[in-house]
Amino acid sequence: MKKITLLLLLAACFSMPAFAGNGAKPIKLISYNLRNSGGKDGDNAWMKRRHATPQMISQEAPDVFGVQEGLIDQLQYIDAECPQYARVGVARDDGAQQGETMAVYYLRDRFDLIDSGTFWLSETPDKVSRGWDGACNRTVTWVELKDKESGKEFFYFNTHLDHKGKVAREEGVKLLVEKIHEIAGKKAPAIVGGDFNTPVDSPIFKPLTKYMASARAKAATTDHKGTFNGFGSAPDTIIIDHLYFRGKLKCTLFATLDGNYGAPFISDHYPIAMVFTL
Repeated sequence: MKKITLLLLLAACFSMPAFAGNGAKPIKLISYNLRNSGGKDGDNAWMKRRHATPQMISQEAPDVFGVQEGLIDQLQYIDAECPQYARVGVARDDGAQQGETMAVYYLRDRFDLIDSGTFWLSETPDKVSRGWDGACNRTVTWVELKDKESGKEFFYFNTHLDHKGKVAREEGVKLLVEKIHEIAGKKAPAIVGGDFNTPVDSPIFKPLTKYMASARAKAATTDHKGTFNGFGSAPDTIIIDHLYFRGKLKCTLFATLDGNYGAPFISDHYPIAMVFTL
């Protein structure tokens, strides 16, 4: 009987939300390349797997999440299926709805939106533009959020680097660091994440890692699973999706979300998640 009671107590403990020693409520953030709905993906086409996205959001219950490659039909589907989240971001090809959007979603009842914006990874970041040797227009959507309960604030920058242009990726990281300093200052808690189309050990990250730490490397609980799956055609060792953080922010968990969400593959990338306290 004592053994059963002990097991029940342990189960109850693990089912409770994890709070930091200072009583701070953890924040869960997910970065997710959902693979745009225009892809010719056969059995993995968006309409055949789209139900897996709200299922993942329901199961994982993020407080904030950023998506890459989102076309307007996909974003409107998420809006309808997950109305508890507000959406921020504009599309990369016209600054409105044309082309992919690096959208950020946040829980309406937990956060106040203090500020937000989008800039282009190019020589002219304040207007619709393509940078360097990039194959596509590339953007960063950012938000400044305030926790309604604690009053604490943080910044989140969501991006997707070019898949072809080496110079565009290198210069894009440099510009990203400049813009983080410009928008968030040098000390405010900040997170940057997305699909970088670049392995974790690439030297292009040096300007970023000078100021920010890898959630994958620093979290108390973590993994080093591949993030690009190619709908099952890729080896499980390709890590090109990343999350970095800085400031008075404690990252307690990093996870690659390769679970079952009701479709063989939720996307050609696995979502990645971090849990942190401010």
